[in-house]
Amino acid sequence: MNASPGAHAMADRSVQDWIHVLQAQGIHSVLAQFCDIHGVAKGKLVPLDHLHEWVAQGAGFAGPSIWGTGLPRHGDTSEYYGRVQADSLRPLPFMPGVAHAVCDGFAGGQPLETCSRQVLKAATDALARRGWTLWVGIEPEFFLLRLDSAGHWTLADAKDTLDKPSYDLKAIHRNYAFLDDMREALGDLGFRLQQMDHEDACGQYEINYAHDHALAAADRYMLFKLTAHAIAQRHGQVFSSMPKPLAHAPGSGLHFHISITDAQGRALFADARGSLGLSTAGHQFAAGLLHHADALAALCAPTVNSYKRLASSPSASGTTWSPVWKAYGDNNRTCLLRTVAGRMEWRLPDPSCNIYAALAGVLHAGLHGIDGAMAAPEPCNEDLYIRQASGQPMPGRLPKNLDEAIDALQADKALRHAMGEAFCAQWIALKRAEWDSYAQHVSGWEMQRYADAF
Repeated sequence: MNASPGAHAMADRSVQDWIHVLQAQGIHSVLAQFCDIHGVAKGKLVPLDHLHEWVAQGAGFAGPSIWGTGLPRHGDTSEYYGRVQADSLRPLPFMPGVAHAVCDGFAGGQPLETCSRQVLKAATDALARRGWTLWVGIEPEFFLLRLDSAGHWTLADAKDTLDKPSYDLKAIHRNYAFLDDMREALGDLGFRLQQMDHEDACGQYEINYAHDHALAAADRYMLFKLTAHAIAQRHGQVFSSMPKPLAHAPGSGLHFHISITDAQGRALFADARGSLGLSTAGHQFAAGLLHHADALAALCAPTVNSYKRLASSPSASGTTWSPVWKAYGDNNRTCLLRTVAGRMEWRLPDPSCNIYAALAGVLHAGLHGIDGAMAAPEPCNEDLYIRQASGQPMPGRLPKNLDEAIDALQADKALRHAMGEAFCAQWIALKRAEWDSYAQHVSGWEMQRYADAF
């Protein structure tokens, strides 16, 4: 199938032009995809011939059937409409005859406050009114797993067993068919690939691609996951965004490389003469992130399993990069916030996050730091794991579990107000239910430890 047209050319087309262009490529259907509150892609197939309707009104879904909408079971607002964003249309190389489209959530003819894409869109629109643009580079890490005949999860590659597997070329060779299919599919979808490597845990990989403005970066990550699920399935594997599937190995992060440019395209955070190469605004943005870090944990590390990754425990590989402490420093991967070349790497998120909600939270928190002229702590120029081992006082620590993170978001009125109370109420209610379900579960570890101990 032909590669999809360039983004700028696509944006200039009318809906009828879209229909003609896609039909010429053999497209007959549109996969109208939205994102539920958990960050999971949902949607349906609709005929390309009716694209005018999908753009103007949207594809209809039963609102209460979607996690986190908060919509009623009857009345004008019970229907969730996913309005196709025409400039997102791309032929899907792994679904012949189908084009993918990103949707915005609407109900009752109005943007839905509980739609996470609308939450990020409102945040970036507000930023645009300042003449600023948020740029984001996302680093997807993931595991390749397999569910065996006994119902047990195992690594897809049984030979991936090195004590220190980072950059293992033998594993790359064994899994090259998956990686090359990803390269081809992502290239067809317009991704500008930068690298693929085996990461720090057995069965773990990272695929990097070029940065984009925040909303496009979020859309692109959702498309990346959709592609990876399909390609992995083709190879009898499971693409896993679980933060920490292996107890004694590093987990998967989803680091955000963030920068802001002004109306003239100048980098707002960069100042070669400033500490860490950051401007005053850069330090203030960092201060906002660290100030709101506990609440941001609920958005960026939103699962029970996330906090198994966010633990200062030893790793089988001999190295851990877990960003546990609320500190920042120049190229310091032991800090929550790493500064590099006049931009920032926010190391808290993991791939189980709702990418739209996480980015919106990060943007609001950083802007709160700028608008409040917040002072950042002293930069950290040491390995915090070595400092911890020496018994010295440490910077503040992130929440140790999802329950603490939810409490922090509930208590952070400024961030909740910026994100939208309707969205945060849904988020907090669902995440509390998730924690309660976990807390009530009796695990195998408990049975082994306690069943006959007393």
